Amino acid sequence: MGLLLDTHIWVWSMLEPDRLSRNVVRALQSKEADLWLSPISIWELTMLVHAGRVQLETDVIVWTKDALRRAPLNQAPLTEEIAFASAAVELPHKDPADRFLVATANELELKLVTADQRLIESRAVKTLANT
Repeated sequence: MGLLLDTHIWVWSMLEPDRLSRNVVRALQSKEADLWLSPISIWELTMLVHAGRVQLETDVIVWTKDALRRAPLNQAPLTEEIAFASAAVELPHKDPADRFLVATANELELKLVTADQRLIESRAVKTLANT
């Protein structure tokens, strides 16, 4: 089962695993799980840290490299097809990271693991809800 982690799911899995539902934990730990992370999530985390909305114990680059060493994930490509598809994504909000994540999940035929109700309710992408 191919799963693309939304930025907050990836960060929570590393820093606050108690925020993940049993269903999500089970899916992430499944032997059949094929876990993916978009470089957009790394960009989004970097922006959140620089804006002071996320606090890390170390530099965001050091933290990210360490997190990816500890829990390796497939790196989703950022292709021209995904870029084009992101422009066509219809969401109830204008978040560019979400547009790229939805386009990535759709193009790579992955489920987006998210707690974002706006994405879940949009039906723009198949989701595994953190509920």
